[in-house]
Amino acid sequence: MSATELLRAAAAVVRRVIGVPDYDRYAAHMRLHHPGVPPIPRDEFMRQRLAERYNKPGSRCC
Repeated sequence: MSATELLRAAAAVVRRVIGVPDYDRYAAHMRLHHPGVPPIPRDEFMRQRLAERYNKPGSRCC
């Protein structure tokens, strides 16, 4: 594994741990599992994930 690949993999893990939504992973899932359905635009994806994060009771410590 090259240094670049290692850094990308580490960054992906860190993003998952801290809860940053991963649009590229979502888009890949949509292409693989729902080929006839276009993925929502990146900005809408981020808006939805942010709303889900702050509207779920018990999802925050404070």
